[in-house]
Amino acid sequence: MFGLALSALILVFGIFLRTTNNLGFASSKRFSWLFIILGIITLTGKIIILYQKGEL
Repeated sequence: MFGLALSALILVFGIFLRTTNNLGFASSKRFSWLFIILGIITLTGKIIILYQKGEL
């Protein structure tokens, strides 16, 4: 379950980077798509693994 929370946090952080206008995050905005894609892939992968194991 920790993996689900961590991948959801990565996804939310990627969306946050994409939508923020804060100058402190301006240099990191180009990594937003990386975090979004990584969060989606890990979240779906973890859900599939938990479903196959019967824990979900």
